[in-house]
Amino acid sequence: MAGISQQRVKICLVLCLVGVVSASAYSSSSSSTTSSGTSSNSLLNPLFYLFKCPQALDTIKKLVTNAVANEPRMGASLLRLHFHDCFVQGCDASVLLADTATFKGEQNALPNANSLRGFEVVESIKAVLERQCPGVVSCADILAVAARDSVVALGGLGWPVGLGRRDSTTASFSGANSDLPSPFLNLDGLIAAFQKKLFTPNEMVALSGAHTIGSARCLLFRSRIYNESDIDSTYANQMRADCPKVGGDSNLSPIDITTKDVFDGAYYTNLINKKGLFHSDQQLFSGGSTATQVKTYSTFPLIFKFDFANAMLKMSNLSPLTGTQGQIRKVCSRVN
Repeated sequence: MAGISQQRVKICLVLCLVGVVSASAYSSSSSSTTSSGTSSNSLLNPLFYLFKCPQALDTIKKLVTNAVANEPRMGASLLRLHFHDCFVQGCDASVLLADTATFKGEQNALPNANSLRGFEVVESIKAVLERQCPGVVSCADILAVAARDSVVALGGLGWPVGLGRRDSTTASFSGANSDLPSPFLNLDGLIAAFQKKLFTPNEMVALSGAHTIGSARCLLFRSRIYNESDIDSTYANQMRADCPKVGGDSNLSPIDITTKDVFDGAYYTNLINKKGLFHSDQQLFSGGSTATQVKTYSTFPLIFKFDFANAMLKMSNLSPLTGTQGQIRKVCSRVN
């Protein structure tokens, strides 16, 4: 009974704060934390461009909303770009740097190769902003705002994005390979991967809900649909239709088969019904410590949306470059 009462209290709080992440959450995240656990003042401010480029946020929102309207999957792609950026060197747009003859970036690391997308949307936003306010808005800030606006465009809640990040002149191929969570991880591995970036297990479960939108390549879930027993048989057969045992590695299937283009709690309901596409997804409801939270998010999707927004706010503050660090790239795919 105590647990039910606590849930009712939380629902009431969420209903009072629909669309708004708590000020206390923003305050606690306003100082960034490095992947090693040390704290640094991020100096990020949601009003950073108020005088420097007052139309920046409206421009990003308009272009992101249009891109998602034209292709709903793009919302998941832009959200994923931000995640894959922040989890390596911090939120510094290192993921956007393309390989050259003398530079090896992150885009061809194992978790990113042939799967990251949305670069052209980011570059188009950057080009418009460069015409409006040359040399002012960073690619890292574009990624952070575009991720938030993508979630909102597909039905999620927004969060206050601190601004003032600067762009890195470096990238980490090895960091992308080591720090980005694999879809083949067990629950303990997932918890450890997120704890490395100082996320709690609860925040990990909330952030995993990003899989309520988007698609995945056959290569990443073939072993689950053919070899695992903790999966609905009808669902497995349905997934096998587009993912043969041999070949078709790049064939796509929705991660959330129920509402693939809507940011909702269906992902968690799918896990309860043994319809998690990745091995790592189903691990959240494998009888371990996170199963109760999965049930809560399935029953009360608004709680999930609220927790996701707060966790994304925290993620957007991972080790940003500020002040005179880094640079403001003129083109997001290369250093100045």
